[in-house]
Amino acid sequence: MVRLLLLLPFIGLMIVPFYNIKEPHLFGFPFFYWYQLAWVPLTSLLTYIVYRSVRRAD
Repeated sequence: MVRLLLLLPFIGLMIVPFYNIKEPHLFGFPFFYWYQLAWVPLTSLLTYIVYRSVRRAD
């Protein structure tokens, strides 16, 4: 069940009209760019969580 967490980045980045906007800006970057960049560490964290939970279950 915890493996479903790996679908979050896929779903979050596949719905382009959701984040295809310029506002709000963060450190001078439009929302379109920092939203995608925010998924990089978030995806790493989710992958780590799934890895640790699956590793313990086996």
